[in-house]
Amino acid sequence: MKIKSADVVVTSPGRNFVSLRLETEDGVVGWGDATLNGRELAVVSYLRDHVNPLLIGRDAGPIEDTWQYLYRGAYWRRGPVTMAAVAAVDTALWDIKAKYANMPLYELLGGRSRRGLLSYGHASGGDLPQLFDSIDQHLDEGFRAVRIQTGVPGLGPVYGVAGDPGDQGPDGSAGVAPRPSEELWDTRAYLRHLPAVFEAVRAKYGPELLLLHDGHHRMTPTQAAQLGKRLEPYDLFWLEDCTPAENQEGLRLVRAHTTTPLALGETFNTIWDYKTLISEHLIDYVRSAVTHTGGITAMRKLVDFAAMHQIKAGMHGPTDVSPIGMAAALHLGLAIHNFGIQEFMPHSERTLTVFRTSYRFEDGLLHPGDRPGLGVELDLEAAAAFPYEAAYLPVNRLALDGTVHDW
Repeated sequence: MKIKSADVVVTSPGRNFVSLRLETEDGVVGWGDATLNGRELAVVSYLRDHVNPLLIGRDAGPIEDTWQYLYRGAYWRRGPVTMAAVAAVDTALWDIKAKYANMPLYELLGGRSRRGLLSYGHASGGDLPQLFDSIDQHLDEGFRAVRIQTGVPGLGPVYGVAGDPGDQGPDGSAGVAPRPSEELWDTRAYLRHLPAVFEAVRAKYGPELLLLHDGHHRMTPTQAAQLGKRLEPYDLFWLEDCTPAENQEGLRLVRAHTTTPLALGETFNTIWDYKTLISEHLIDYVRSAVTHTGGITAMRKLVDFAAMHQIKAGMHGPTDVSPIGMAAALHLGLAIHNFGIQEFMPHSERTLTVFRTSYRFEDGLLHPGDRPGLGVELDLEAAAAFPYEAAYLPVNRLALDGTVHDW
């Protein structure tokens, strides 16, 4: 079960994806996701130049030992580049192990804890009519939960709202450009506008539809507390990323002033980033992605730690996590007890010509499928048709004076 080869595949079928391909001496292939949106090539170099040479000839079986070897052995720990690379190796090794066992990965993680994973889609629009159309479309597709994002009167494009050049368009495009676009932001205008949006959505769709909202780290703790309080009448499933995640002490103020559930952590990379938030019960959902948090091995430890404090998993699932990373999240989410909800942005048809998936979405629930391993294979010939293209997330500036702001 020794590793014979380790190769990095970079492909851009609408978005840039970095995948790790490990093959054992007897021909079993495992896939890992190493995508880091806007900094993809840094992870490519980390893997090709520093990690892959260490894997050749190594036994693919002892996954925990390999994880510790890569994490502790490098001396320089944590950070998004390192943890994305470690995650790719870890996920590929789990894929290999499950294929050897001839089982879907979730069976090796303890078996399923539910029929499927409740998932939410991204409903958005520049104004209320466009937002309602988007919600209706998601309901027609079977979603029982939707994230609500809208434009703000007086501002231009807002990241997270359909039509923004930084978002993935219907053709899979992702704002390919030599440098980031720049958007304008006004938090006070946003705080005035958003409660009325949720009032209108509740009035139209009633109390049963699960509603979420992403603040994209744009608020101070005081502003986040104000928003959480104003949104309480509309019974949100969660308010996500209400203030910059690294300011963990700021969540004490937010928590003290609102009962709106809080989700946070998609920019975190290790369990250590969550220590204060979890141990002090300052959030309700952990938002990390398997891809960016050291893989299945590390993410399982994080959600087990969260479970001790009645905190649930709401793993990050945008289209800049590849189908390999999405499948890893689904297998883990199906197995753990403290699953909450799964973000689900379906990948473009172009992306799915490269990544052949087995997971399915039915009646609002995702299921990873029952093929051995992750259930995702990458078509190397198809991938070669989509070379890397530089693409960046937007930069936010305050409308008042042009200061760079969290987006």
